[in-house]
Formats: sequence, C-alpha cells, structure tokens
Amino acid sequence: MRLLFLVLFVLLGLIQYPLWMGKGGWFKVWDLQRQVAAQKETNEGLRARNAALEAEVRDLDGGTGAVEERARGELGMMREGEVFVHILPQNATPPAGGASLATEAVAKPAATPARAGSGAPARPAAGAAASQGRPAASQSGSGARH
Repeated sequence: MRLLFLVLFVLLGLIQYPLWMGKGGWFKVWDLQRQVAAQKETNEGLRARNAALEAEVRDLDGGTGAVEERARGELGMMREGEVFVHILPQNATPPAGGASLATEAVAKPAATPARAGSGAPARPAAGAAASQGRPAASQSGSGARH
C-alpha cells in the first residue's frame, strides 16, 4: 500500500510540473501578465506624449499664437514698439553694459535722511533696492530685439 501511494504521489508530481513550471505554466503566465500590465502603462504615457506633440504640430500649422510664443520664449524676440522688462532673480547682479534704468540707479543711489522723531527708518532709493537682490526692470523703447 505504501508503494502504491508513493508511485501515485510521484505521478501526481510529474503531472503537475508542466502545469506550474513548464513552457505554458502558471508561473510563466503570471510573469507575462505582469509584463503586459507594465507595457500598457508605458504605452499610455507614450500615447499622452504623442497627443501633446500632435496638438503642438496642429497649433504650429494652423495658428500664429504658438509660433509667436516660441519666438518670444526661446528666441527672445518681441514686436515693434513693445517694452522689454527683465526681472532679475534675488542676489543677482545686473549685467554689465547696456543702458538700463536699474544699472543707472545703482550707480547713483539717492540718500533719503530719516525724519527726526518719526521712528521710521530711511527708505533706500530704487537703485539700492535692486542692489539688495530685489527685481529690477530694464526698458528698451526702440523696439530692438532681445
């Protein structure tokens, strides 16, 4: 009886092996399902990117708004008669050269004395604010391209 039980157990193991670990077994199927799910996520991301690129192509083909936005943002172009304003990041020094209002104001700071008895500190001039890392503006009225 023990021998018969042992033989049946071995036969059951031999039958189950291809089901679980064979070429088309459950472990292989689970692995392939996981790979398919990962590929579907990748495909969805790529579809979204393609849709965005397709919309950009349609904008560039049909309208001037996207072309103008690219010219302004990437190439620094502007229209005739527009005023260019450049906001400097904090703790940045203004660029050397060029006639900008911020650099002229920094060169000639105006001293404003505090009023006696008011308790308010003296306010720095506009150029001093720019030298302290606050945003400064530069202006070009000739319509030159920057």
